[in-house]
Amino acid sequence: MKPSTSTHKNRWWKIPLGIFLLAVLVVCGYVAYVFLTYNRIPDQQSLEVESHSRENAATGREYTITTYNIGFGAYTADYTFFMDGGKESRARSEESVRECVTGTAETALSYSPDFALFQEVDTDSTRSYHVNQSAMISDRFAQTGAWDSVFCCNYHSAYLMYPLLQPHGASNSGLLTLSRPAVTSALRRSLPIATDFKKILDLDRCYSISRIPVENGKELVLINVHTSAYGTDASQGNAQMAMIFADMKAEYDKGNYVICGGDFNHDFTGDSRTFFNPGTADLFDWCQPFPIEQLPEGFSRCTDYAEGLVASSRNTDIPYSEDSFTVILDGFLISDNITCHYVQNIDTGFQYTDHNPVVMKFTLNP
Repeated sequence: MKPSTSTHKNRWWKIPLGIFLLAVLVVCGYVAYVFLTYNRIPDQQSLEVESHSRENAATGREYTITTYNIGFGAYTADYTFFMDGGKESRARSEESVRECVTGTAETALSYSPDFALFQEVDTDSTRSYHVNQSAMISDRFAQTGAWDSVFCCNYHSAYLMYPLLQPHGASNSGLLTLSRPAVTSALRRSLPIATDFKKILDLDRCYSISRIPVENGKELVLINVHTSAYGTDASQGNAQMAMIFADMKAEYDKGNYVICGGDFNHDFTGDSRTFFNPGTADLFDWCQPFPIEQLPEGFSRCTDYAEGLVASSRNTDIPYSEDSFTVILDGFLISDNITCHYVQNIDTGFQYTDHNPVVMKFTLNP
């Protein structure tokens, strides 16, 4: 006896239901994977120093330091990023990554630095074709002499399945500090981040502290920082800066010299977004003024630019042009036992990354 046609018709709904249940299972499995694999890197983690230098820092001698966010080797001048409102989620090719990383290293070296701070340096990320950018930069610097280097993992993330056509993937990214004078020890400090589900998007955040002996028995303490971005709420941003400032003050109270440099993800001058973007700055309210009122006594921002205001970062919603939103996010904080002789954001046309480098010349006061 043949099954009735009506019976077959009554079962058609099982096909879309099965597809729907399978999709729900996949999504739930992915969400479980993201949360189960999430873990923060421990605070107060000692960092390995790759040591090649033997010299101490000296008082009264002029030094040069650079800071440069290399944007994981993806940001050519016409690159747009999906988290900024653009379209792209990965670097365009491995060759492009290598060209951009080489370009940032060469640009920094062209200023003959004694110290160099780099941020958003990938070591094994989907988005940058698993190129070890820390090794690339360190190897290029090593060709110019003896450098001590410290790599600090800022964040590692699970595989991000978005955008669907070209997922951003897994990320391993960090901070690289290079020094001609010897670094005796280094430490990773974990910054406060979101504690609810937003922690998955905020990623891990940290700063590194590298200690360099000075001939007078003190230490030069280099702090390399990259704080949270993309609309972090004010309380979290202030908590991150308060933690950094507390460590700066503790070192200063010991009589040490302190330089904190990097990408602060705040309007560093407090008014650069309105200066560079008259009439449009309010559309980018993620860029809040640097909390100068929190800065401890004995410290200052280096903002007396020798050649005028130059933006240090662009928003990557559109290819770089005169219509791009630009702002100063990067710079240096120094203790008052250090004299800043020169500071300037360098206009590179954002050729290799969405940031411009900052160069500072300074002396450690006797």
